[in-house]
Amino acid sequence: MPAVAMLFYLLSSVLFILGLKRLGSPATAPSGNRLAALGMLLAIVTTLVYGEILSWGFIIAGVVVGSGIGAVLAKTVQMTAMPQMVALLNGFGGGASALVAAAEFLRGSAAGENILPNVSVSIQLSVIIGAVTFAGSIVAFGKLQGLVTSRAITYPLQKILNGALLLAVLVLAGWIVTGEARIDAFTAVVALALILGVLSVISIGGADMPVVISLLNSYSGLAAAMTGFVIGNHGLIIAGALVGASGIILTTIMCRAMNRSLANVLFGAFGAAAAGGGRIAGVAGAVGDRMVRQISLDDAAVMLAYAKRVIIVPGYGLAVAQAQHDVREMADLIERKGGVVKYAIHPVAGRMPGHMNVLLAEANIPYPKLKDMDEINPEFERADVSLVIGANDVVNPAARDQADSPLYGMPILDVDKSHHVIVLKRSMNPGFAGVDNDLFYNENTSMLFGDAKDTVGNIVQAIKEL
Repeated sequence: MPAVAMLFYLLSSVLFILGLKRLGSPATAPSGNRLAALGMLLAIVTTLVYGEILSWGFIIAGVVVGSGIGAVLAKTVQMTAMPQMVALLNGFGGGASALVAAAEFLRGSAAGENILPNVSVSIQLSVIIGAVTFAGSIVAFGKLQGLVTSRAITYPLQKILNGALLLAVLVLAGWIVTGEARIDAFTAVVALALILGVLSVISIGGADMPVVISLLNSYSGLAAAMTGFVIGNHGLIIAGALVGASGIILTTIMCRAMNRSLANVLFGAFGAAAAGGGRIAGVAGAVGDRMVRQISLDDAAVMLAYAKRVIIVPGYGLAVAQAQHDVREMADLIERKGGVVKYAIHPVAGRMPGHMNVLLAEANIPYPKLKDMDEINPEFERADVSLVIGANDVVNPAARDQADSPLYGMPILDVDKSHHVIVLKRSMNPGFAGVDNDLFYNENTSMLFGDAKDTVGNIVQAIKEL
């Protein structure tokens, strides 16, 4: 490859790194995204100019079709469906890497070439990781879209079967690397890797989907890096390595936010158990029932309008209702009356990393008001009102108090320490983890049932009339 091409790949890599660095802050993320996109454009143009192009027709068709689909998705996909789209994009990336590596293997085999061991190892790794990523991402998409149950699906000898599949894949791949295996063995590797991807993700509960999406993102990067070694493309190697490394770092951060190891996420079947809700009543029910307290819309409006410190805790229910703009209007009214409004962001709130940040940014809520868990938790004790909108597992006190709870040990937002808590929720159904929420039954908690967008909109009108 000409030296000038290597220079362009180096420049694109620098843009990737600078873009990734700027993605670390919401304020600089847009410019970071543009820098990384510019780096990818430079890498693609370099490949087209200096690479061996067999068919410009296929290249142009791919660019037109892919760009068209991407533009339509970017414009039409709702924020609630963003996790599903990210899962699909991870899958497509892994699948594309696997296809390129498989094509190189089949081409070399058909031509009778003696594939070098290092290239053969890269091919097998790309195919295995890419196939697992593709199949696992499709399952993750199904869980998030509701096409597959969000609960962990367990089966007898689950870990042993998955381990046996992985061992079989590695043994077959090693046999192929020796040069003695036939195409049948390669086909078996692809098929078993796809099955392994399905079984690996289908046994993970919906509450762990943010971690799974982050991990699959890392897998797609590793598959791309391996494919870069296969075809000798330095830009692809560096880009894949950056995605792989950043993905595993984010996965580690997410696991720490849940106080769980990655192995526990992958094999713990978290979210498999479900718990029932309590009674919505003014008096105690039968033995074993717990009572929740309701608040009227007007009383909630008065409480929020005259509060000096308000903390809003967004969750997936806020995204489903598309209530972020109404929340922004409500916060503005509270501040005009002298109150201070902040937003508490849990690392795993929503269905993917950073889901709540992106959602609130869409409503032009200032970045300095978005506080992460460690920063906002000490402030809950001084908060007059904490307004929980659609969040569930990330505010459940059982994570602190009940050793037998599946959530136990998970760091949560200390909402229950506020003077008053108002929870906006459609019903008493448990969250994505399938665990009943003790917060709903506290004496300082009041429930306000209904669609978040309609409810917040009504609160806005009630505050205006005060």
